[in-house]
Amino acid sequence: MIPGGGQPNMQQLLQQAQKMQQDLARAQEELARTEVDGQSGGGLVKATVTGAGELRGLVIDPKAVDPEDTETLADLIVAAVQAANENAQALQQQKLGPLAQGLGGGLPGLPF
Repeated sequence: MIPGGGQPNMQQLLQQAQKMQQDLARAQEELARTEVDGQSGGGLVKATVTGAGELRGLVIDPKAVDPEDTETLADLIVAAVQAANENAQALQQQKLGPLAQGLGGGLPGLPF
């Protein structure tokens, strides 16, 4: 309902929508530039992803490399990347969550 029973000011609604769109674009750009880390094996494998979830780096401690057991190394890499992506999702929630609430709910393609 509109207070006073009047019609919504379409110009004002358009301006608010444009501002939210600009804020969202700014937040998404910031996420793409921000890097977050995840690790596994007590720091033997570290993965770096952007706030948007793009893998940017992977550091493997030589102690994690056993030619007889590449399966464990693969598991450590997967776990580090998953941890980094979880941190990226938390960052997305922090940056985009308030904007999504302002739009009346979740945004398509985002996990909230």
